[in-house]
Formats: sequence, C-alpha cells, structure tokens
Amino acid sequence: MPARPPAGPAPRGAWAEGKRRLRAAATTEPGRLQIIGAVLAGLVVLFGAVTAWEVADRAASADDVVSRSQPLSADAASIYRSLADADTAASSGFLAGAEEPRDVHQRYEKDIALASRLLVKAATNTDSSSESGRQIAELNEQLPRYTGLIETARANNRLGRPLGGAYLRFANELMTKQLLPAAQRLYDAETARLEQDDEDARFWPVLSLAAGVVALAVLVWAQRRNYRRTNRVFNQGLLAATAASTVLLLWLAVGHTVARAQLNDAKAHGQQSLKVLGDARINSLKARANENLTLVARGAVLTDDGKSDKYETEYAGGMARLGEQLGRAQRLADDAEGRGPVEDAVRSVSQWQTRHKDVTATDRAGDYDGAVHKVIGGKGSTDESFDQVDKALEKALAHEQREFTEAAEDGRGALGGLPAGAALLALLGAVAAILGINRRLSEYR
Repeated sequence: MPARPPAGPAPRGAWAEGKRRLRAAATTEPGRLQIIGAVLAGLVVLFGAVTAWEVADRAASADDVVSRSQPLSADAASIYRSLADADTAASSGFLAGAEEPRDVHQRYEKDIALASRLLVKAATNTDSSSESGRQIAELNEQLPRYTGLIETARANNRLGRPLGGAYLRFANELMTKQLLPAAQRLYDAETARLEQDDEDARFWPVLSLAAGVVALAVLVWAQRRNYRRTNRVFNQGLLAATAASTVLLLWLAVGHTVARAQLNDAKAHGQQSLKVLGDARINSLKARANENLTLVARGAVLTDDGKSDKYETEYAGGMARLGEQLGRAQRLADDAEGRGPVEDAVRSVSQWQTRHKDVTATDRAGDYDGAVHKVIGGKGSTDESFDQVDKALEKALAHEQREFTEAAEDGRGALGGLPAGAALLALLGAVAAILGINRRLSEYR
C-alpha cells in the first residue's frame, strides 16, 4: 500500500484568518489607523442609527397622543356625557307632562345621535377583541333597549298612564347600571392608552445619548492620539466628524428636553384638567337626572336601607362630588381664561343648591305642581342653574382642550426632522472621519 502524504496544517477558518490579519495590521501604524478609522465610522453611524430609531419611536408616540389616543379618550368622555345628558333630558321631558317640550326632545335626540355616531367612530379605530372593543359592543347592544324603554315611557305618559313613570325608572336603571358603567370602562381604557402613549413619548432616549457620548469620546481620543504622534493640532476630517456628532447630540438632548417639557405641560395643564372637568360635567348631569327622578318617583324608590329617597340621596352625593371636582379644577387652571368659567360654574352650583332646597320644601308642603315648576319652569328654576353650570363647564373644557392640543403639538414638533437629521449628520460624520484618517494614511505612501 502506498504511503500517505504527510498531513499539512489544518485550514484556517474565516474568523481565525480575520483575527490573524487584524493582529498583523495592528502591528503597524497604517494598519492601526485603518482600524481606528473603521471604528470611528462605525460608532458615528451607530449613533445616528440608534438616534433615528429611538426618536422616530418617540415621535410616533407623540403623534399618537395628538392624533389618536387623546381624541379617542375625548370621544369616550363625550359618549358618557351624551348618554348622561340624554337620560337627563328624558326625565326633564317626562316631568313636563303629556306634551314634552320640543327643545327638550330635540336635546335627547341629539344626544342619542351623537353617542351612536361616536360609537361607530370608536369601533372603526379600535380592535374588537380589546377592552375598548368589548365595551363598545356592550353599548351598541344596550342603547337600543334604553331608547325603546324611553319611547314606551313617553307613550304611556302621553296617555296619562302612571306606568310611564315605571318605564322611565327602568330606563334610568339600565342607563346607570349598564350603559354608563360600560361608557366609563371605555373611557378608562382609552385614557390608559393615552397615558401609555404619553409616557412612551416622554421616555428619555438613553441608548442614543449613550451612543453619542461614546462616539464623541472616541473621536476626542483619536484626535488627541493624532496630536501626540504628529504634533498637529487639527485634523480637518476628524474635527468635522466631531462637529457633526456634537450637533447631533445637542439636537437630540435639546429637542427631546423641549418635547418632554411640552408634553409634561400638556399633561399637567391640559389632560388632568380635562379629566377633572369632564368628571364634573358628568356629575352635574347625574345630579340633574336624579333631581328630576325625585319628582317622577314621588318617594316610591328608596335606598337599600329603606330610610331615604334613593334619587334625592344620589343627588346630594353627586353635588358633593361636583363641588370637590370644581375645587380641584380651580387649582389646576393656570390662567384667567381657564379659571373664569370654573368660577362661574361654582357660583351656579351654589345657586342650584339653594333653589333645590326650595324645591324640596315646596314638594314636602304638598305642592307637587309648584315643585315641578321650580325644577323645569325656566327663569328662576333649578333647570336654569343647571344650564349655567353645563355651559360654564363646556367653555372650560373647550379652553383646556385647546391648551392640551397646542402643548402636545409643540412637543411633537420639537422632534420633527430629528430622525432624518440624525441619519444625515451620521453619514457626514462617518465620511469625514474616514477622510481624516485617509489623510494621515497618505503620509505613509
């Protein structure tokens, strides 16, 4: 058998060969300069890429705050308010007797139409399997039942049948126990999404900042090394790369700081005020509905302990919460334009409570028709006070909505152009670093 040839050295893998060449290059100054140039270019490109990615993510979250989550949260609040107002209008119309006032009926119809339209809009922008989607489905299922009960109550009321009051109470129970809780859960879900988007937009881009500091540190080290070896103070390429990286780092830090400050302002002086004012308006609507139902029920519905009128008790609780929320809204208002309507609402609430005491005294004296007149009789009635509260809160809400939108849009704008600017500056910095190193390499040729 012929003898086998002696085995040669094992073939080197690509990784091992690369390491060998890198070590060989590192033994000469030109080789070391090539490695430094590659590292500098890589760090600057990495800085730009991470900045573009992180800032684009923050900008997308800020855009969601302005164009998606906050409008959806506001729509959810409007759905709740419209349903509560529809219930109030229905009870007011019932109190007026067989001939329901046209403006009251139109208000009810307008509220139901608005709630239906907003539910359709919310459904098109919401995943049906999410919490919001489930609440929208619940509202769409129960709203026709509620309107059916109201129509039955109206029909019986026009015929003078006492059964109409029972149907109105059934409708109110459906509203308070199913529709409004579902609307509240929808509002809570959309508000939670708004808060998450807001938090994501304000979160510091720590990776980008760290990458920028590292890139600048290595660029400074490379220039110091160049100075010590050549006694030349400036290398134009490396200086340009340092300038580009510095501009990008400052742009990132200042831009995000401004965006964060504006979004903080939108949350502190817009979002929080909107929530408090929205809750106050809802409690005023509930209180008004309970005030009407107190006269509709005529003491037929008691609290669970059987000692007090249910609707009168709920009216008192709602007014107490309304007072607390208006006090908080006053503290949150940061300018006269926002504070003025809240102060008007406070005065009207006080007037409403005084007039309500008169209504209660009149009713207890046996003058039911007189009590009804003082509730829905126009000038001097509790209805007039309620309308003043509602209009003042509507004005305050409109002001705070403008404040929120302006601040949030400013926050979004502060991040505009930064992702594209990061990519451009990183490219320029990397090219400049390579040109600066190549100039040093040319001295060895």
